[in-house]
Amino acid sequence: MAKIIEIESLQHPGVEIFASLTEAQLRNRLNPQDAIFIVESPKVINVALDMGCTPLAILCERRHIGGDAASIIARCGDIPVYTGSRELLASLTGYTLTRGVLCAMRRPAPRSVAEVCAGASRVAVIDSVVDTTNIGAIFRSAAALGIDAVLLTPTSCDPLNRRSVRVSMGSVFLVPWTWTSPDLSELRAMGFKVAAMALTDDSVSIDDPALDAERRVAIRLGTEGDGLSREAIGEADYVVRIPMSHQVDSLNVAAASAVAFWQLRRK
Repeated sequence: MAKIIEIESLQHPGVEIFASLTEAQLRNRLNPQDAIFIVESPKVINVALDMGCTPLAILCERRHIGGDAASIIARCGDIPVYTGSRELLASLTGYTLTRGVLCAMRRPAPRSVAEVCAGASRVAVIDSVVDTTNIGAIFRSAAALGIDAVLLTPTSCDPLNRRSVRVSMGSVFLVPWTWTSPDLSELRAMGFKVAAMALTDDSVSIDDPALDAERRVAIRLGTEGDGLSREAIGEADYVVRIPMSHQVDSLNVAAASAVAFWQLRRK
């Protein structure tokens, strides 16, 4: 049975994971086994639970204990459920946007590139994308459009950032992902051809038949402002562009990812 704990303040012991800890503190790099992430809304929490994530605590309005949060509380077993008035919890930034339910979960152990990409034929590589909304949107497109795995360079935003998880609608739990070295040496050793999304004089159209015929493709997407580095472009097997009209030169990285994932999906 869950432990229902009434709180009168967001300074109540245990509530700090929801109210005051930063994303960096939640990740706890010094003790990764204690790292935590926060999931918002019943729908996304249920996706995370379905994929085996371990719940640690719940924060919700009193009225949701017998409503939106009831099934989640039943699934989570003997964990603390902190609850208080709507007025109190509304003082937590963004809380009113979550249908009144937050769940703290144990961050899963990191996976290797070989494990994540075993059997994959289409992989997305997120290179230095730092906007949490873009990360969430890319993951949602990856899940919807058949990408087998997602890899991120160390300079990219954390997919388990609270906003990234929310924007992805839980897709960060549906697609295998992990961190990778910028040189993509492990991917290349596994037989992947790297398609760098960039505008250059020698880039090929995304519907190029040679690219479509490749057995294993890693689609590399660059940062919001400057795109991919010269090094990343120079190391690619293909430099790929999306044909544009009306003198528009490029798309937002999240929009470009959806186009690329659809065109380069497994046929």
